Amino acid sequence: MRLLLDTHTLFWALTRPARLGEQARPLLEDPANIVLASPVNALEMALKHRLGKMDQAGPVLDAYESHLTEMGIEELPITTAHALLAGSMRWDHRDPFDRLLAAQAMIDHVTLVTDDSQLKTLPGLATVW
Repeated sequence: MRLLLDTHTLFWALTRPARLGEQARPLLEDPANIVLASPVNALEMALKHRLGKMDQAGPVLDAYESHLTEMGIEELPITTAHALLAGSMRWDHRDPFDRLLAAQAMIDHVTLVTDDSQLKTLPGLATVW
């Protein structure tokens, strides 16, 4: 199974794995699964940290790429197709980070690991928590 991490999922996987959902944690720990992170995750964490909304993210951001490597998390690059879908989806959710993660998951046929109730309602998006 291929899994794309929502930003809060990635942060908790790195800092507080006990906060992960009952289905999410075993899936992320299973070496048979491919776990993916998006550049969107880094952007969202860095922005929220800068704005004081994610104070604990400093140590994660300081060694972001090393953390991903240690956990065996691969990067899912953002493409023009992802950006076009994110901007054109008829969905009332305005968060550009969530829209882009959803578009990546839909185009690349991966499951988004999220506890976000709004993402869970998007038609055509496979989620797990």
